[in-house]
Amino acid sequence: MTIDVGTWHQLAALVPPAVAQEFKDCWEVGEQEAGLGLLVSGILDNDVAISETVRAQISVLAETWGEREALTPRILRCRSDGRSASAVTLVEQDGDLVSGDTVTAEHDLAGLVLTPWIICTRCDHVLMRIHAREAWGDLSYLARHYAIKRPDHAVVAPLFPAGSADKAFDSLLHSCPPDDVADC
Repeated sequence: MTIDVGTWHQLAALVPPAVAQEFKDCWEVGEQEAGLGLLVSGILDNDVAISETVRAQISVLAETWGEREALTPRILRCRSDGRSASAVTLVEQDGDLVSGDTVTAEHDLAGLVLTPWIICTRCDHVLMRIHAREAWGDLSYLARHYAIKRPDHAVVAPLFPAGSADKAFDSLLHSCPPDDVADC
């Protein structure tokens, strides 16, 4: 999912025209953060059903614009369209943290914490946000990296740097092993 005006306009089609126009206008004036709040409010206020893939896309946009933490509770409340054919699901399970010491990766992740974010429902690969633990015990506000973890706890190379949530999400969408590619 490349974050561009086309993606923005595609998401605008989910909400009624007045909300959609206000959402598109936010892109034009560089107020993407406000626009994402308008989009999620428009989806909730109008009881719009969305797919799990769209829910994940909105979460990726929110991560990119620094609004994921604020918007996640509302994104999770958006009504599902009930289709089981979605390739990905937003998991957002804060209690399911993985120590960087327990994964196999090309880079040393010791001392870092991996949080599950989005799972591929076909191959069980998980897009993880990688955080440092702050001195007071909380995780860093922004992810330091993103990684795709296989079910065997190995991290699929490469690590994605901070600021590349969209590239990591694109990679997740295309990360199924060769036997599973036809399903993704």
